[in-house]
Amino acid sequence: MSDIVVQISRAPGTEDVPLPRYQTEHASGMDVCAAVAETTSLEPGQRAAVPTGLFLAIPIGYEAQIRPRSGLALKHGITLANAPGTIDADYRGELRVILINLGQETFEITRGMRIAQVIIAPVTRAKLEVVESLPETTRGEGGFGHTGTH
Repeated sequence: MSDIVVQISRAPGTEDVPLPRYQTEHASGMDVCAAVAETTSLEPGQRAAVPTGLFLAIPIGYEAQIRPRSGLALKHGITLANAPGTIDADYRGELRVILINLGQETFEITRGMRIAQVIIAPVTRAKLEVVESLPETTRGEGGFGHTGTH
């Protein structure tokens, strides 16, 4: 495991919101907190781009993946509408987390609440090669549910 440096800055007025951090020694994701100005309600079925007050400079060759927090998903039905979200190395705007409420009750987003996690991961870019036909496999064209019901 190697460490890389990700530069981070904050929007003015968000100094009280915790910076992303790993919660345990071997965690792969850092928790990201909401920088909402006031408590925000997310009704069932509603989605919102929640501000974090953070700006990242992801090193070239890496991406930031934004993922749901399992506890919020299990307990409240709160997840990401675009999970996982991707922050490219050349993006310099504010990190906003697109939360959606799939639960049955209104969910309150408070300032400083841990709402998602960010994983810094290497990027592999593919070169596409147009061919007349693809190599055969045992599975072939078997799609959804093809490998069994369990």
